Amino acid sequence: MSQPDSALAPKVPDAVAVAPASCGSACCGGHDHAPPPAAAASARHSHGPGCGHDHDHDHEHAHAHAAQPAEALPEHEPGALLWQVQGMDCGNCAQTLRAALERLPGVSDIRISVTKETLALRLDEGLTRPEAIESRIATLGYKPSRLAATEVAPLRREAPSAWWRQSKGRLAIASGALVALAYLVGVFAPGWHDPLFITAGLIAAAPVARRAIVSARAGAPFTIEMLMTIAVAGALVIGAAEEAAIVVFLFCVGEVLEGVAAEKARSGIRSLAALVPQTAWLEEGGSVREVAAETLRIGQSVLVRPGDRIPADGTVLTGASSVDEAPITGESMPKAKEPGSEVFAGTVNHEAALTIRVGRAAQDTMIARIVALVAEAQDAKAPTERFIDRFSRIYMPFIVGLSLLVAVLPPLLAGGVWGEWIYRGLALLLIGCPCALVISVPAAIASSLATAARRGLLIKGGAVIEALAGVDTVAFDKTGTLTIGRPVVTDVVALEGGAPQVLALAAAVERRSSHPLAAAIVARAEAEAVALVAAEDVAAVPGKGMAGTIGEAAVFVGAPRHAAAWAPLPEAALAAIDRLEGEGKTVVVVVSAARAVGLLALRDEPRPDAAAAIGRLNAMGIRPLMLTGDNPRAAGAVGEALGVAVTAGMLPADKAKAVAELARGGRVAMVGDGINDAPALASAQVGIAMGSGTRVAIEAADAALLHDRVGDVPALIGLARATMANVRQNIALALGLKALFLVTTVIGATGLWVAILADTGGTVLVTLNALRLLGYFRSEAATARTATPETARPVLGTG
Repeated sequence: MSQPDSALAPKVPDAVAVAPASCGSACCGGHDHAPPPAAAASARHSHGPGCGHDHDHDHEHAHAHAAQPAEALPEHEPGALLWQVQGMDCGNCAQTLRAALERLPGVSDIRISVTKETLALRLDEGLTRPEAIESRIATLGYKPSRLAATEVAPLRREAPSAWWRQSKGRLAIASGALVALAYLVGVFAPGWHDPLFITAGLIAAAPVARRAIVSARAGAPFTIEMLMTIAVAGALVIGAAEEAAIVVFLFCVGEVLEGVAAEKARSGIRSLAALVPQTAWLEEGGSVREVAAETLRIGQSVLVRPGDRIPADGTVLTGASSVDEAPITGESMPKAKEPGSEVFAGTVNHEAALTIRVGRAAQDTMIARIVALVAEAQDAKAPTERFIDRFSRIYMPFIVGLSLLVAVLPPLLAGGVWGEWIYRGLALLLIGCPCALVISVPAAIASSLATAARRGLLIKGGAVIEALAGVDTVAFDKTGTLTIGRPVVTDVVALEGGAPQVLALAAAVERRSSHPLAAAIVARAEAEAVALVAAEDVAAVPGKGMAGTIGEAAVFVGAPRHAAAWAPLPEAALAAIDRLEGEGKTVVVVVSAARAVGLLALRDEPRPDAAAAIGRLNAMGIRPLMLTGDNPRAAGAVGEALGVAVTAGMLPADKAKAVAELARGGRVAMVGDGINDAPALASAQVGIAMGSGTRVAIEAADAALLHDRVGDVPALIGLARATMANVRQNIALALGLKALFLVTTVIGATGLWVAILADTGGTVLVTLNALRLLGYFRSEAATARTATPETARPVLGTG
């Protein structure tokens, strides 16, 4: 993979010395699992997924770096005016807004972010005042508010009101209530049936028609709003009031759902920024005081207490502790930090106090860069332009023009009867009314979304289904996605005595720790019903391991290189350590009474259905890949077991860049679960989040797998392909019927009632076809494709 460009590439400041760091955690004594000095002489040992590093090197890989300061956002360029524009939910909104403003004198360099709901432009105020810009935006139905040039709108304003309190939501509720009332009243008072449907249609269509007219004046006449306006008007003229009301009601519901989905994406960005604490403990003049984290300046010193989130990117000045960097790197276990180690804002300090020298301002931290990457990727993703909107640019002018010609030309040129030809023209307009087309695609999408939701597959809209159907590459994160996300004991090697005695000694001291490795050791001991012995004077040896006393014997549990100071390691132990670490496992040595009595190997194991899911993707002609922040040896071991290509040692920016490069050559889906995956999820054509993942990952993704089954990835793609096949059938059916009856209407073979029957019948047919998707997962073939047999689990270690 090519190196990241300057905008994304991490870079270590010259003034920051990056010292070798252990992977310790005082919670579990550090568990710095580097090899002992004797073994280090012959080989460098990479460690398991929890450790994520070779601790005898100089940290030349990506994880030793911090993010480059974020580029100046386009809306923050000098001289640009900036507005928050509430109500932008899709690319069509941006196009309409751009078209409306481009014609104003003195306006140039318009930049619109739908994700951030911002508008930036350059303005010659001698030709157009900013107030005129705001007035034009308001006429389009949006709410503009002027912002300072340095303000980051999406992260500072509160979430908007609930959808039912917004204008679109109120409109959908009102039109839906009127449609229901019309049906109810029609049963008891048939004479009020049509008036109520006409009222419902007009109320719902009025704001839609207003937007259509404004857009037309701005140079975009055939928008989806114009399409709906003509369709409703035509239906009302013909007398199909019921159809007009229902179609415009469905359109209003679609607008509401689009707004809800857009706001979900924005809330994910706000959640990212919330990872950084609001306050920090500033050390100054020998005292410590609490200050706002955003006011920290480069060079200042801050105290980070155990359990606190680190408030800024920087370097450790004093203290030794372990830090959970999963939000940034995706590594499954905490990393040891000592003076000279680099830390990131938003990561969690575990057990001992650290003093940090601030290395970057709040707007330049790694988290800030991730926020920028997510927002930029979401805006750069060209939303699938709605099919009907595209088609209407040709279809609607043609139908309206043809209807007019049929009504006017025969009487003018051939002496036809005006009443007869006007009747045919109106019938033709009704035939051309795109009701079946309007319903055909949403009906298939709605059925697909419903059947997916019942299976625990959440998809954020029809555009996602369309993109999923064309996916040819699936990139997976490792930790928590292809793997369970926590270490388990895979091997117990007894050097003296038996395996139960080794587990008993290790668990006796490790049960006092909350470190993931400690939890895995205790869990293995409990699973094997090992009788635990009592340990006294248990304490963490910072950055090295856990120590205690059992009976008269001093017991130490920790990394091989630190265990060598407690007891000599025999050749058999060194050979076993080499073998286990070569398999990408983290090794822990158990020492008792100055003798090495056993070894424990741990690794984050693949999910039970991961290998079968990879096989199904290959069978579907889809290429699977693994992109991970873990170290190459640990990632390679998992990749080899699953049969998937691996790229390791990647920071969030690296993943996003790799996915973007893959997307340029095909259609890529990214599957992940962590905050660090959010930029890559947003960069892919389709982002898929594991349901157990972070809220940020789920918000940044386009789909979520609630049951955490890797096998649901090929199931999701299979459903998307079936849905798009159904959509194509519906479109062909709707257009075929229209083409047939357009001809028969022009020649007079069919009249108005047949036109109504054809249009309504087409709507019924495409709806019934779409409903077939509700049984997709009940079919025998689909069940076989989504099965997840336990036998598919690869065996990576022996107990």
